Amino acid sequence: MHGDGVQLRLRARGHVPVTDPAGIPALIDAIRHLHDCGAKHVETVHVHEKTPDGRETVWEGDVETFTLIGHPAAAMAYAWSEAIEGTRRRFFAVLHLGPVDSPAKAVQGSIYADAMAIEKAKRALS
Repeated sequence: MHGDGVQLRLRARGHVPVTDPAGIPALIDAIRHLHDCGAKHVETVHVHEKTPDGRETVWEGDVETFTLIGHPAAAMAYAWSEAIEGTRRRFFAVLHLGPVDSPAKAVQGSIYADAMAIEKAKRALS
């Protein structure tokens, strides 16, 4: 876990991690719904993903880290939400498995999955 050291470094850089606007209970519900297990909040970690050349921000926000209760394969998960339209939100809950070993890797995986879904939809329409 990243713990207080990350929080202190972020504050020193002018960023204070903010709990997801949907709230921790809503993220726990998303984890329960998507992965059929309980969860306990551990910490908030700021993630800033940029393009490979470092010039543009691809995604920036705070990711909540959870320990999982009763999941058969994963001990942790990363969750966040994004506004989509009006007051609706899209929830993400990514398990700490395989190449996903940090909040940043969880975000990278979700970006990749979205890009693959867009490509698949484009091929289906061609």
